[in-house]
Amino acid sequence: MSLKSWAFKKSPWVFHLSAGSCNNCDIEILDCLTPRYDVERFGILLVGSIRHADILLVTGAVNRKVAPRIRELYDMAPRPCLVVACGTCACGQHMFKESYHTMEPLDARVPVSVYVPGCPPKPEALISGIVRALQQFKV
Repeated sequence: MSLKSWAFKKSPWVFHLSAGSCNNCDIEILDCLTPRYDVERFGILLVGSIRHADILLVTGAVNRKVAPRIRELYDMAPRPCLVVACGTCACGQHMFKESYHTMEPLDARVPVSVYVPGCPPKPEALISGIVRALQQFKV
């Protein structure tokens, strides 16, 4: 394992993008940061800039307003950038599939590495999804 690969797997930095969610998934992401789950002990940090992130964590169904921004953010991220679709809406648009304001699914905009279904997904599922995404990483 190279130094770059080792460092990437030991301290993934995550950027959270809400693409029009109901905030249930957002609350579960924040729950991962509480002392009960404490993902920072694994080196997983929530960062405020996509330019510092290794993983793009997307919640919510892709709506018309945010759809162009998702691709922009993905292009601005340093490579390799893994994408985790968090929640049933990000995985397959759920109840918003036929809605007037939603566009194509997230994986039509950016390549998705891991899907974490659930409405909302539990913090354990989110942590498992990030670990599964890191297992796909190859340098």
